[in-house]
Amino acid sequence: MSDDDLCFLGAGELARMVRERVVSVREVVGAFLGRVERVNPVVNALVTVDGEGVMGAAARADEQVVRGGDVGVLHGVPVGFKDTHLTRGMRTTRGSRVFAEWVPDEDELVVARVQGAGALRLGKTNVPEFGAGSHTFNAVFGATRNPYDTGRSAGGSSGGAAAALAAGLLPLADGSDMGGSLRNPASFCNVVGLRPTPGRVPSYPAVNAWDTLTVPGPMARSVGDVALLLSAMAGPDPRCPLSLETPPAASFRAPLERDTRGLRVAWAPDLGGRVPVDPDVREVLARQAAVFEALGWRVEEACPDLDGADAVFRVQRAHSFALALGAVLDDHRELLKPTVVWNIEEGRNLTAADLAAATAEHTRMLHAAVAFFERYDVLVAPVSQVAPFAVEREYPDVVDGRAQETYIDWMRSAFFVSLLGGPALAVPAGFTEAGLPVGVQIVGPPRAERAVLEAGAAFEAATGWGRRRPPL
Repeated sequence: MSDDDLCFLGAGELARMVRERVVSVREVVGAFLGRVERVNPVVNALVTVDGEGVMGAAARADEQVVRGGDVGVLHGVPVGFKDTHLTRGMRTTRGSRVFAEWVPDEDELVVARVQGAGALRLGKTNVPEFGAGSHTFNAVFGATRNPYDTGRSAGGSSGGAAAALAAGLLPLADGSDMGGSLRNPASFCNVVGLRPTPGRVPSYPAVNAWDTLTVPGPMARSVGDVALLLSAMAGPDPRCPLSLETPPAASFRAPLERDTRGLRVAWAPDLGGRVPVDPDVREVLARQAAVFEALGWRVEEACPDLDGADAVFRVQRAHSFALALGAVLDDHRELLKPTVVWNIEEGRNLTAADLAAATAEHTRMLHAAVAFFERYDVLVAPVSQVAPFAVEREYPDVVDGRAQETYIDWMRSAFFVSLLGGPALAVPAGFTEAGLPVGVQIVGPPRAERAVLEAGAAFEAATGWGRRRPPL
């Protein structure tokens, strides 16, 4: 097996081969470091790499295997952490000149859990400034490029993670999602990303322990590997009041394959007429009808009540920016990109009445969504309204002929779904005529990760789009 073939094996398979001593951890890590050296300069997905540190960790991991005994489910598997997630002793820039040389003295909870399961920290993945926007570029490291067309965006804000997975630089990566930051880059880069139910993967440290909008989650090249990484991330933490009790971790690691015939599917190719979708994406989505039929799914065109979603998301997002970044704006306004300044100031202009109205409307939407999912097992919808766009553009300002006023408007198809309270899984669904990836999101009611993963695994097996490698 060539080093490149090794780099495109699944994380679960790599972990099995390490446990059974088919391959050493040092051989695995060496293969990935070699590919990073050759390919990362083209895509700019990894912004900090600790080759010496990860090879030392690989040697220690090999010694554990030789000694015998139990090892973690991710033992010896390289992983990349999003550059907004704290990593002890490794630079965490948040894509901002303000934090360009900042080295935290603690690991974020999700980082600690993944490493506790045996994964080895290879480096940090690129992000937009403060994770703001669904296109990964910043003034510290520049733009991340799409492995399927390096003139195109890799999406964001977990764009470095998605590009690294697609390019074979990593088998696993973490991310986070407010309005599509796990799902959009997965769709743009032909990989898989899961936005979990809020609380399934708790956040610590956090400015707002009661936040339900931003959640950490897993990314990988297959649904099975996403489930494997979720098993390491999930579980309650006393510092996180919204964190969920989780079934035994093995419930996410158990085989996902099952007969999904009869699955009740709500199909919403434009979210009930609420979002414009570019023609090339619509064409790919239209082909999914044949997949649904082959799987034996019972499909109806239907969509939850999302009429208040735009206003609710904008208020909650702005409030979150003001809370998390207000002090940074006060001290370093000149170092922030205009869209971040705008979002913080929007939050500072909110009134108590604005917040109260958004909270009440969000609650109404959630209750309506719960009733909707009593009739349907899953909702299937587009992840993004556009295909990957030119990397030089800040954001698409027109979608299907309709002007987009702000840098978040074009991602309504993802951020509307963020407000439904349940898991949303982005899965590859095909390519445009120009060879650009398109994904669908499979959405479930709160706490229904297992059902969403099973549906995603069935869709993945029926299509096989995720197996298409980029030309790198």
